[in-house]
Amino acid sequence: MIRRSEYDSSCAVPFRFVVAVVLVFPLGLGHAAPAGPAVQWWMSSSDMSEKLSAQAPLSFTPGPSRAKTIIEVDPTRTFQTIVGLGSSLEHSTCYNISRLPPEQQEKVVESLVDSEKGIGMSLMRICMGTPDFTASAWYSYDDLPHGQTDPEMQSLSIAKDRQYVLPILKLALRKNAHVKFFASPWSPPGWMKTNDALCGGRTDPQHFAALARYFTKFIEAYEAEGIPIHAVTLQNEPQYAPSTYPTCRWTAGQQRDFIRDHIGPEFKARGISTKIWCYDHNFNSPEFPATILSDVEASRYVEGTAFHHYEGRPSAMTALHDRFPEKRVYFSEGSVFGIRGAARIVEFLRNWACSYNAWVTVIDHKGEPNPGPHDCSPTCIVLNSEALTLDYRFDYYMYGQFMKFIRPGAVRVHSSEPKSFPNCAVWNPDGSLVLVVVNRGGQAVPFDIQWNDGHLTAKIAGNSVATYLWRAP
Repeated sequence: MIRRSEYDSSCAVPFRFVVAVVLVFPLGLGHAAPAGPAVQWWMSSSDMSEKLSAQAPLSFTPGPSRAKTIIEVDPTRTFQTIVGLGSSLEHSTCYNISRLPPEQQEKVVESLVDSEKGIGMSLMRICMGTPDFTASAWYSYDDLPHGQTDPEMQSLSIAKDRQYVLPILKLALRKNAHVKFFASPWSPPGWMKTNDALCGGRTDPQHFAALARYFTKFIEAYEAEGIPIHAVTLQNEPQYAPSTYPTCRWTAGQQRDFIRDHIGPEFKARGISTKIWCYDHNFNSPEFPATILSDVEASRYVEGTAFHHYEGRPSAMTALHDRFPEKRVYFSEGSVFGIRGAARIVEFLRNWACSYNAWVTVIDHKGEPNPGPHDCSPTCIVLNSEALTLDYRFDYYMYGQFMKFIRPGAVRVHSSEPKSFPNCAVWNPDGSLVLVVVNRGGQAVPFDIQWNDGHLTAKIAGNSVATYLWRAP
C-alpha cells in the first residue's frame, strides 16, 4: 500500500542531511589507507539540480581525523548479507510500461534494472494473480464457478499474465539476467477460502494441500517461461482482509501449520528450490512470525520473514533477528519518498533487513490504474498517459544512490552513527565499501569518514544524496 501521508514531495519536515558514500578498496583491510588515490563521487539533490551527477574527485589523507563530525567505518565487524534492493513489477507498473512504444519500454526497464545504464534494481516483487494495483479484472490462477473445486490444479493457468505482465518480466531479465523475483499472492483462489470469493474472507485449512500445489504449479509455470522465482511469501498482509479487493486473512497458527505440513513438504518432494518467507506484513505484529519460527518443523522450511512499514517500527526486525539469528529478515513492501525516505531506507538496513522493495514503480499522472481502495502517491517514475512520456522524479535518483552501489551479496559492516547523521555501510563482493549517511538539513554540513588509518573530508549540499567511490592502487 502507498499512502499519501507518507509522501514528502516538499520535504516540509525538520531537515537532516542525506549522503550515500561508496569507497572501493582491495581486500587487504588491515593496511593503512594510502595517501593520494582519487575518490570519485556522485550526488543527487532534492531540487533536482544534481541527478546521480559526477563530482570533482577527493582523496583520503593518512592519519586520524580531528573533525567535529566523524563516521568511522569498520569492515571487520559484519552483519547481514544483502540479497537485493529494488521495487515491484506488479500489474499496474507492467501495464503502464507496456503502453509505451517498444523502444521506450526497453529504455525504461533498462533504467530500472541495468546497473550501468540505470540504477541497478536487483530484487523485484511480483504478484501471484492480481494485486489491488492492476489494469485487469481481479483474478487468481484457478478461478472457478461458485461451489466448484480443483484440488489437483487441473484448471490452473497463468494465461492472463501473458497480456502485459510476462512480457515486462522477460524484458527485465533480458536487461539484467541476474535480477531476482519474489512472488506474493493477494488471495488464493476463492474456492480455497471460507467465503468462496477472491475478496475478503479467510483461508480454509481443508484446502491447504491444494494451496501448496497451487504454489508449486505457479513456480513451475513461471520457470517454464524462463522466469525463476527466488522466493515466495505465502500471503500479502495476512492480518488485513477487507472485501474491497483480493485479500485473505490467516492466523499465525494456520500459516505455521501450512508451512510445516503442506508447502514445506510439497516443495521438498517436488525439488522446488524457491525460498519461503513467512508473514509479509507490518512491524507491529512480530509474534506472528515468531509463532512460526518457534516451531522446529515449520522453521526448517522458512528462510526468512518479510515485513512492511505501515504500522510499527523497524526495530521489530532487529528484535526478531535477535530471537532467531539463523533466519533472515526482509523488507518486502513500502515506498519511501524524498530525503526523509533515504533516511528510512538506512533505518531498514541498520535493522537487519536483507532487502528493500518499494511498492508500485510506474503509476500514471492520474494515479492509475488503481481499482483498489488505497491512494497512490506519485511513484519514482510517473507516466503521462496522454503524451506517453515519463517523468523521472527525485526518488528514482535517490533509490539509485543505494541500489546502483549496494550490490547483491554485500555485507553490512559497522559504521558509527553521530547525532543527526544516520548512516549505513556495506562491503560489496568486489571489495567496495558503501556508506550511506543521512542528514535532512537544508545546509551543507562538513564531516569526515575515518577508515583504517586514514580519513576523508567531505562537505555535501543539504537535502542531497551522494555516493563516493575509492579504489586503492
